[in-house]
Amino acid sequence: MSRSISRAGAALGAAMVVMALSVAPAFACGGLIGPNGAVNLLRTTTLAGYHDGEEHYITAFQFAGGGGSFGSLTPLPGIPSKVEKGGDWTLQRLIQETEPLRDVFLAEAAAPAAGSAEELMKVRIDALDVTVLRGGPDEVGQWATDHGFRLPPDSPEVLDFYAARSPIFLAAVFDADAATNRGQAIGDGTPVHITIPTGNPWVPLRILALGKTANERVEAAVYLLTDRVPALLPAPDASSGLVLDHSAAASDSLLADLRSDRGMDWVPGSAWLSKVRIDAAAPLLGFDLAIDASGAGQPSRVMAGLDLPGTIAAPDRTSDLIRILIAVAFTVGGIGGIVVLLRYRPPMRAA
Repeated sequence: MSRSISRAGAALGAAMVVMALSVAPAFACGGLIGPNGAVNLLRTTTLAGYHDGEEHYITAFQFAGGGGSFGSLTPLPGIPSKVEKGGDWTLQRLIQETEPLRDVFLAEAAAPAAGSAEELMKVRIDALDVTVLRGGPDEVGQWATDHGFRLPPDSPEVLDFYAARSPIFLAAVFDADAATNRGQAIGDGTPVHITIPTGNPWVPLRILALGKTANERVEAAVYLLTDRVPALLPAPDASSGLVLDHSAAASDSLLADLRSDRGMDWVPGSAWLSKVRIDAAAPLLGFDLAIDASGAGQPSRVMAGLDLPGTIAAPDRTSDLIRILIAVAFTVGGIGGIVVLLRYRPPMRAA
């Protein structure tokens, strides 16, 4: 694919992806944190791909204004096996295949302190420092504080929401000054490719509302690339703020273009492409996007953030009641039949 195509979506910024999906934002979801409020994240595109038991999360973000460093925290479904620079045109090619989109995400990295989260992996990608963390909400919050970032007031609640399901987070810190020294212009980005072994993909959405006010909206786009048609929870509809913009077999030309990009040789010969657009008021985005890519059609309510881990869904008593009523009806009918037979049986003749 030509460089002109890879530059076509230059408005995509640096970033990272969250996990599992089949080739759609995996990291389409991250909460911005920074030492000041001078940095604005613009539209972001994310791809979460799922194939052979691994989720491939690729994302990028745009920024405008600000200097120094800033970043974001992104929850992950498991420990990544690899974190590397993403391809040059993968996200732009997906946009070209469907339509533009948006998303938020980024984080930071450094040495651990007492009571701080454990650093499992650290990678430097251009002007972006990526750190994979393991810890509870207090430890992850402490890590961010130790590295000079101010967390918004809703951080404890949001971090607890995620840590209850997975203690793995990805922090990415973007050094705007270093980017300038490298010749990166405002709006240029650093794509990040995260590979995560997992049973089914999952995309964090609630984290996108981190620090937003009640009057703000969350807009993002998540591309999913799976071996078969995925089942999604919540199901996209107007009430959930999720819109299914695209759902069709991926074209041969798209798959060939994706495979030709850096680190994208995992893309299968055939796949299903979905695009989920998020457009919701921040207070209403209290869930994540759970995906069942197995074909069983049963995405996890826990992974969607709708149930707590270990929760047993209340049994449906309707069918039990129907069975009881049927049993009672048969019992009453049987007793009635016996009474009728006894009452109206013909008298016995003498031998």
